[in-house]
This record gives sequence, structure tokens and C-alpha cells, in this order.
Amino acid sequence: METELLQLVTPDTAGDPMGKRKWVRSSLRKLSQRLAQAGHAVSAPTVSRLLKKHDYALRVNAKEKEGRSQHPDRDTQFRYIEAQQQAFAAAGCPIISVDTKKKELIGDFKNAGQAWCQHPEEVNVHDFLTDALGRAAPYGIFDPQRNEGAVYVGTSADTAEFAVTAIAHWWADRGRLLYPKARDLLILADAGGSNGCRPRLWKAQLQSQLSDRLGLSVTVCHYPTGCSKWNPIEHRLFSQISLNGAGKPLRTLETMLGYIRDTTTTTGLQVTGRLLEGVYQTGTRVANAVMKTLHMEPHVVCPQWNYTIRPRADSALAP
Repeated sequence: METELLQLVTPDTAGDPMGKRKWVRSSLRKLSQRLAQAGHAVSAPTVSRLLKKHDYALRVNAKEKEGRSQHPDRDTQFRYIEAQQQAFAAAGCPIISVDTKKKELIGDFKNAGQAWCQHPEEVNVHDFLTDALGRAAPYGIFDPQRNEGAVYVGTSADTAEFAVTAIAHWWADRGRLLYPKARDLLILADAGGSNGCRPRLWKAQLQSQLSDRLGLSVTVCHYPTGCSKWNPIEHRLFSQISLNGAGKPLRTLETMLGYIRDTTTTTGLQVTGRLLEGVYQTGTRVANAVMKTLHMEPHVVCPQWNYTIRPRADSALAP
């Protein structure tokens, strides 16, 4: 009977032919019915036990492939980012990893994950924006040298202006206190999104809000396209926040901020969270004439991903 079961599942088997990860397309009930038609009265649980004996299991898709269209400068950029981090750390300068976490609907909506409770939380059947109290955009800033995170939650659009405003608030709240003598800042960011390598507004806001106003020389290194998971903030901050609030509806902004602030790890991660009020308009364009006023120096290595923005002598030029 066990041999016949394996013969049944062989045509429906998928997985890695060189490894042990295998799965079947037919359900346990269908396999049980087909075995009964062959003269073997076997229950679905027994079928499950026999399949597990031969390394079959319930599995989800694993995101492991980076894709075939990797940028030719991918490895060069990773090595350059590592070199920049070592140089800034040796000089005692701040390094921050930044990104926007997944936007969340505030209200009676399902939050992914599971939580220990006696009864499941009742939430809306559909995730309609019209039923929400608002939509939160959490912008995160992670300091890998101090294992500290800060999340600024906005209720407007996730724009480059919002992203740089959050970084400016982090500098006022923590950066200038932790690094009082620093005049250089390294920012690690994804290649896309509000803090991507292409938006002009991101660079213009870095010039006006951080470099000119605060007197900082801001170096930005972007991770290659499709490599955002290597950005430290993803696995050292955002993943921990998601675990802390898993399965718990975000009914109010204060509830969301509470889960952010309560996030800790055994390695000593500390996280702050605050609401960042303000309306940030989408579709803002930066003219060529404004871009020419930026004191921006592309690096020799991968200049599309690496650049330094220095303070201008006349801050009145700030857009």
C-alpha cells in the first residue's frame, strides 16, 4: 500500500529533484479516495503520516531566488557599502539604515500573524479604506552601531519630503545627542521608494533639510535594485516590530505606536515611536535649475547609487 501511495503522488510531485524538499498537488483526502479505489481503505491522517515518512510536508513558497536580471555592479556595490560603513564607524560618525515599513490601515482590520488569546479578535471582513480611521505610513530609522530604532508614523503620503523630515527629527531627537561632534552622516537606503536613488525630491530635501540646515555632509549608499532585504533595517528592526504586533488589530494610532515602542530583543534592541504630523503632497517636481544648485558629488564607484551632499555656502539657495 505504501508503494502504491508513492506511485500515486509521483506524477503530482514538485520540488527540488536534488534535495529533500518535495510537495504534492493532490490533497490528502483525494489521495485517500484514490487509494480506496485501488482497494486500500486508508484515512487522510494515515496518508499524511506516510508522506511525512518520505520527506513530504506542508510548505509555503520560499523567496530565495534573486532573479536572473541582477545588475552587473551588484557585488561591487555591496563591497563598497561595507567599506563605507567601516570607514564611517572608524571615524565615529553616525550610520543609519532607513526605509518605509508597510503602510497599515488603522481600525478594525486583520493584522497578519497569530497571537495567544482565548478568543480571536473580531475584525472587518473587507479591508476598505473608507472604513478606516486613517492610513499610517511608518518610516523607520535604524542605527546598527547602537542597535537602536526610531519609527516616525505619518498619516499623509509617503513622499521624499516625509522621509527626510523623519530623518531630520531623528537627528534632533537622538542623532545630535549620540554623535555631538559628527559632521558626516551615512545613510543606507533602498534603490526605490520615497528614498530611492532616482527621485529628485529626495536629493533636494537632503540638501535643504539635512545638509544646509544642520550643517551635515550626507553620504547616501543605495542597495541595488531587488536587494532591499539586505538593508539592515528590514531584518533587525521591521521584522521585530512585525513579530511584536502580530495578530493584533491596529485599532488606533496610539495602539500602533505602543507595539512599536514595546519592541525589544534579547540582543538589546530599543525602539522609539512617535507621530509625525503634517500633510505631504505627492507629485512635487524639482526643476533642472534647482538640481543644478545642489552641492552633490557622485562617487567614482557606482555613482548612480553613491553620492555625498555637502552644505552650501549660501543656504538661501535651498528649495
